[in-house]
Formats: sequence, structure tokens, C-alpha cells
Amino acid sequence: MSDNNQKMSYVELDGKDLPAFCPNPTMPIWSSHPRVFIDLGNHGEGKCPYCGTVYRLKPGAVHTGH
Repeated sequence: MSDNNQKMSYVELDGKDLPAFCPNPTMPIWSSHPRVFIDLGNHGEGKCPYCGTVYRLKPGAVHTGH
């Protein structure tokens, strides 16, 4: 299968959904891996090192840090 045919999996988050973690509650139990927290960085996007799911903030989402 070529890379062009693969569908990118991503999850849009709102500020209330933070901190971001994977696997998220909507993922089926059979596809579980150890829970990791996703650093969204300055660009509002991060990727799970286990399954490759991309987490991104919704446009206009407000989040606060420590």
C-alpha cells in the first residue's frame, strides 16, 4: 500500500480535553498500548509514539499551562 492511500488518524481536542493522552477513551480495547501523555508543543499538535495518532487543538481552542 502506498503512503498516499493511507488515511491519517487524528483527534481534535478542545481546551477542556487537556491534558492529551493516548490511547483515548474512544479507542477500542484491543488496540490499547501503554498510556502516554501527548505534548502539543507550540503548534498545538502532537503525535503518539506508539500508534501514530495525531492530536491537535481545534481552531480557536483556549488552553492554559502551568
